Amino acid sequence: MAVERVSIRRITAGEIDVFRSIRLEALRCEPASFASRFEDWQFLRDEEWRRRLNDPIFVAFCKSEPVGIMGFVRFRPRKMAHRAMLVSVYVRKSERGTGIAADLLDVVSDYARCLGILQLELAVSAENSAALGFYHRHGFIEVGRIPGGLLDGDRQIDDVIMVRRLDR
Repeated sequence: MAVERVSIRRITAGEIDVFRSIRLEALRCEPASFASRFEDWQFLRDEEWRRRLNDPIFVAFCKSEPVGIMGFVRFRPRKMAHRAMLVSVYVRKSERGTGIAADLLDVVSDYARCLGILQLELAVSAENSAALGFYHRHGFIEVGRIPGGLLDGDRQIDDVIMVRRLDR
């Protein structure tokens, strides 16, 4: 059986339908994995989707279909511009374990390095053991926690803060 080729690229403001499709899928299929809710994004106007693409968003495609997403938001103050926050990380369940998440992280990291970013940061639910394991395997270290950083109904869930240096 041949392995299907996956391509990863930064999407542009003209590709809001691709962005909308994979982002809403992520929020619908993995609601516990994100601070945002599906309802927060469901009815955004096209202009808002385009604005959110001002920050780099990369999508993994299999047979021209989006199957994964990862982006980052660079910190704006000049003294913090060497840092960026990973956002919108998701790979479709049927594609997990294939290396797509690692490939997305490599592409995002390389792009960030080209912009002079020295450190990637993220916040992940303390209950998301798969994501925590992935980030640990890929060089992220835990630097702190925000107790009750997420509210899921009546449940308070800690946010784990992790960083990975890109200049080492």
